[in-house]
Amino acid sequence: MRKDRPTYPETRKLYRWMYGLVMILVLLVSAFISMNIFFPHWLYQSETIITSSETNSDGDADKIENGIHVRTGLIDAEGLMVVVQNCTSCHSASLITQNRMTEERWNETIKWMQETQNLWELGPNQKVIVDYLVTNYPPMKKGRRMVLKDVDWYELED
Repeated sequence: MRKDRPTYPETRKLYRWMYGLVMILVLLVSAFISMNIFFPHWLYQSETIITSSETNSDGDADKIENGIHVRTGLIDAEGLMVVVQNCTSCHSASLITQNRMTEERWNETIKWMQETQNLWELGPNQKVIVDYLVTNYPPMKKGRRMVLKDVDWYELED
């Protein structure tokens, strides 16, 4: 037997040590994940966090420019701040603008979020929110691209 190779007991001891480290690492990672699931704000110093991307240079998070709410990109209309307060606290405003729906579908979506995503009861705000969304982000009646018009076609040569 070569002298530079570890013996069986030494190898077994090394593997036990490595196994112990891996188990400790697994426990730490699972504890971290559990804390994030059950207490999502445990890492934050404060409950209200406004990042620099949510404020403009003046520090005003609710500034309106050219009829658009600067922080969210939503159209300035009646019910905007109710939508911002109730919807963008959980998800991005782009999720609102890309999912253009009818009044019935918005109400179904809100009900789904309440049943599965822990959305609170909106009460009278639900009508304000749905009216805002239906008015400013109705379903679009066009396909993937606009129909080509006045195209000067040419023949391909062989």
